[in-house]
This record gives sequence, C-alpha cells and structure tokens, in this order.
Amino acid sequence: MKILRLILGDQLNPNHSWFKKLDDEILYVLMEVKQETNYVLHHAQKILGIFAAMRDFKSMLIKDNHQVIYLKINEKSNLHSFKANLKNLFDQYNIQKFEYQEPDDYRLDQDLIELCNEVSIPSECWPSEHFFTHRFEVSEMFAGKKQWLMESFYRTMRKKHCVLMSEDGKPVGLKWNFDHENRKAWKGEPKVFADHRPIHDHSQLWDEITTAKIKSFGNHNASQFRWPINRKEALKHLDFFIGHILIYFGDFQDAMHKDETRMFHSLISFALNTKMLSPKEVVSAVEKSYLSSKLSINTAEGFIRQILGWREYIRGYYWAHMPALGDQNYFNHQLPVPNWFWNGQTKMNCLKYTINQSLDEAYAHHIQRLMIVGNFSLLAGLHPKSLHEWYLGIYIDAFEWVEMPNTLGMSQFADGGKLASKPYVSTANYINKMSNYCEGCYYSKNERIGDKACPFNSLYWNFFIANSQQLSKNPRLAIVNKQIRDMDPNLIEDIKLQAKNLIKNIENI
Repeated sequence: MKILRLILGDQLNPNHSWFKKLDDEILYVLMEVKQETNYVLHHAQKILGIFAAMRDFKSMLIKDNHQVIYLKINEKSNLHSFKANLKNLFDQYNIQKFEYQEPDDYRLDQDLIELCNEVSIPSECWPSEHFFTHRFEVSEMFAGKKQWLMESFYRTMRKKHCVLMSEDGKPVGLKWNFDHENRKAWKGEPKVFADHRPIHDHSQLWDEITTAKIKSFGNHNASQFRWPINRKEALKHLDFFIGHILIYFGDFQDAMHKDETRMFHSLISFALNTKMLSPKEVVSAVEKSYLSSKLSINTAEGFIRQILGWREYIRGYYWAHMPALGDQNYFNHQLPVPNWFWNGQTKMNCLKYTINQSLDEAYAHHIQRLMIVGNFSLLAGLHPKSLHEWYLGIYIDAFEWVEMPNTLGMSQFADGGKLASKPYVSTANYINKMSNYCEGCYYSKNERIGDKACPFNSLYWNFFIANSQQLSKNPRLAIVNKQIRDMDPNLIEDIKLQAKNLIKNIENI
C-alpha cells in the first residue's frame, strides 16, 4: 500500500516512531507554502528559520534512506496550500493512504480534517509524540470545576511524572513553588555569557523567499542567522545553557536591561516548538542537573514549571477553548496596533528597546512580552485579536497554540479571567524596579500628569477606573479598587483626561 505522510514545519522530531523503520511504500512530504507564510505577516527570521530547519530535516531523512518529496517555495508545481498540494500528490503517486501527525494549531487541524473528508482514500492521524499530555487532558482534569488553576495541574504533572519529588511523595524542598525567590533586577553582575548559538549563512534561501515575493518584516539577518536548525545544534545549545547559564536563570528571569537582550534565558523555545527538542528531555536534563547539586531548587523548579506546568497547561487551555478563543474581547478594546509596533519609533524607552530588539532578533523574553508590550497594550486598549496577530508574526517561537492563549488570556485578559487570575499590568514603578529602561527616557517615571509623565502611570489608573465594574469583585485587586475609591475626584478626572489624550495621540507617544 502506497502511503503518503505529511510532516509540518513544526514537526521536526527525528525520534518520532514514524522513522524507526524504512519502507519503500512510504513517502514523506514537506512543503513550503504561502498558506503558512501569508496567514499573518511574519518576521523574516521566522520564515527563514522554519524553512531552513525543514530543509535540514529533509536532508536527514534522505540520508537515512527514507523516500522524501520536498516542495520549495519557488517550485512551479507548488500550489501553495496543503490541501491542493496533497490532492495533487495523491493522484501523481497513486497514494492509497494518507497519514499525518496531530497539528498543534486548530486552523491546520481543521484544514486536514476537511481534506480527509474530501478524498476517497483512507487517512490516519498520529500523535506527535511530543507533549507530556494529550490535547484534552487539561480540560478533562478540570471537567465540572468552576475554576481552572495552573498550579493544581502543575502539581498533578509533578506527581504523575515523578519530577522533583521525594520518595515519600512530597515535593523536593518541601514546597511546590519557589517563584517568590525569582524577582531580582540585574545590575551588571553576574556577566551575561556570549551568544553560543550556531551561525548560519542563509543568504541563498533568503533570495528564494524574496524571489517568491513572500512579505515579511524585521531584520532577516540571513548571512548571520543565529537559531539552531536541527536537533544536534539544539542539543548542543541546551547543554551549554544548562551547564553554564541556567544557574542564574532563577534569580534573574524577570530582569530586563537595555544592553542585554538574552540575559540568562534559554532561547530553546524555537527548537522546542518545532520539536527538535522534546519537553521530556529538557525537564529530565534540568532535574538531573539539580540532583547532581549543580542547580538551586528555586532555579530548577522555576524552569521546570515553565515546561512541565505552563507550556502543557496553555496547550490544554487552547484546545479546550478553540475556536471561540480567537475572538475573545472582555473589555471590548478596539484601538488598532500603533504603527510604531512595526518600526520601534517611540519615545518610550522600554517599548523602544523591546520592540527594536524583537525586530532585530525575532525574540524577546517573557517579561518583555508580558510586562512591557502586553502591559502597554492592555492599558491603552489595543484590539486583542490584532495584537495577537502581531505577537504571532514577530516572534520566531510563536505558534498559535502557545501564543494565542498567552496573548489573549494571560496578557490581555480578553477571556475575562479564565486563564489569568488578574490583569498583568503595572505603572512605571515595576518597569523601573526590574530594568534600566527608564534611564534617559523622554518621559518621567515619577509623574502621572503632564506632557512628560510616563504613559504607564495614567494609563494604569485609568484602566482600573474605566473597568471598575468588571473588576470590582476580583479579590486580587481589592487594594487597587480601594485606592481608587479613596482617590480625590479631581485627580481621577485629571487621570482620565491624561489617558484620553495619550490614547488619542498614541501614534506620537
């Protein structure tokens, strides 16, 4: 029986059971299609990285003597959609069965289900063999419960997979969560390591992409591309991170600095989300380093929680709430994304540094994404879905299943608090505490009102004033709500006017 197996651009796992044996009756297909490059505007490095990794994966399969079809972006036979290309290949190669791995994105899942219903040959969907959990494990765990809590899920995962657990069934260190110990600003010490990621010259690939008239934005940096494109490179990078950098991650995971873009973060998310690395091996490697006394418990636990806890939980949340999740807009925010989100030309230092870094590197760490860009976007009232499309496009590690719930739920509170227990917003005080962005800024971090008052300050208070009815019953906001009730009515009016003028002139902030 002639079988065609589809491999998506984020399914580059050489250890998948598909590849355990050779079979001349099985054809593998990978394809570079405009369906994927064009559904949102993507950063140039994201397109480059995925295509380069796909091509490397294709070469590995051929080297291992598998039968592979590869459709490049500029091939004349490429019809630029999965369905059209696959139907063409079914006929061309007399395919008798179609197989694919579970897509992580709802959009592609529906696309392939439709294809299978439209063709006469049998089909089979395989697990991707990547995650700790199946798609609906999280929703099944919380079935019938009023509130979902990531912490409850995380503890269940720790027990189920025996991660950082003692023999008596208690968590190592006698606590589940050491997050409160991970809140230090960085003042120049310890020194940040040089970038040890590989350097690739993808100039020829970039020429192919531009010849195919694929639209993108950001710095392509094709001649000095710094992201791993295969498992070997990803493992080498992971080993260096765990051996040299992770020791500092716990203390400084929330720190930001205008001269250091990487700080002590892993930068493994692109390799992880394209499945070059598995979450199980990452968690196992970090736990092993802790057990050999190379890491503190707060560092090991904090990092493992991101992978075993949050990453798995966010995927389960995504599948439980799709497709409605994409249209959530709890506060009915309608403001378009400002033009300077695409060029970094703003007088606000924190946003200027974060956005320009993102444009240059297709990367910003989680606090920059949440507490700089996301914080401002929620306070200013940007349209959540438009902001989601910006996040999805600009970051090399952003795939809808992980980016959409983080943006709409965690960052923008667009789901009304199903994912986050409170809106993650702040004044300039938090930004100044955790970074040096406020130094030399056009705006004053200490002022609420006036031409040079930091926009975060009035926008913060205006947000809670404007949304007091929706947020009045949130116990985590009791202090903020009391402060507003006790606020001088004249000050409230001044704040509202200041915020109104800022939003009106958002393109010139």
